[in-house]
Amino acid sequence: MTAAPAPRPGDHELPWDDLRTAAIAAARRAYAPYSGFGVGAAALTTDGRMLTGCNVENVSYGLTLCAECGLVSALHDSGGGQFRAVLVVSASGEPCTPCGRCRQLLAEHAADDCLIDASGTPETIEQLLPGAFTPDRLAEG
Repeated sequence: MTAAPAPRPGDHELPWDDLRTAAIAAARRAYAPYSGFGVGAAALTTDGRMLTGCNVENVSYGLTLCAECGLVSALHDSGGGQFRAVLVVSASGEPCTPCGRCRQLLAEHAADDCLIDASGTPETIEQLLPGAFTPDRLAEG
């Protein structure tokens, strides 16, 4: 088990309660007629915007969009930037750990010091996805 990161200057200022409230509201708006499992994600961007996303299921399961996909779409639709804090929960408020695809999506859009709370304890993207494939790695090839 990975240890939680040491508190950093400004971490106490992150609006975790507001992010949780927004993520739960997003999860309750999810389109999940097949699983009945709504997931919501909320994020604070480095420039202070709060964004949300929810999962959208499809009868062809492989076409289902995770809440984090909606969150990344909202980031770009609202002007781009990077995430400073991300929280992912079910409609009941229980933490939800992102799937591998979503960890990769978050890695590409997270600021270097971004914290992601998907287990009840904020972690860095490096803790959530060690050795993530990043744009910098394309230059290595």
